Amino acid sequence: MSMIISDECICCDVCEPECPNSAISMGDEHYRVDPKKCTECVGHYDEPQCIEVCPVDSISRDESRPESREELQAKFEAMTVGR
Repeated sequence: MSMIISDECICCDVCEPECPNSAISMGDEHYRVDPKKCTECVGHYDEPQCIEVCPVDSISRDESRPESREELQAKFEAMTVGR
């Protein structure tokens, strides 16, 4: 699953630099997550770092984009080949 950032985001700028896949960027009104880049930090950390650092709990798993741990690992590997 990709992470999703809700409208409760206060644009504190804490999550963006914590994302090892550069999946978080500023949207029109608050930060957003690119689901093509988000691996829930699989391959980097045990837990999604954006959730860990968000001071207002505005980040959660996007239930509309289910992915298994194996799929997230494959996405991570595809993004890191040749780095």
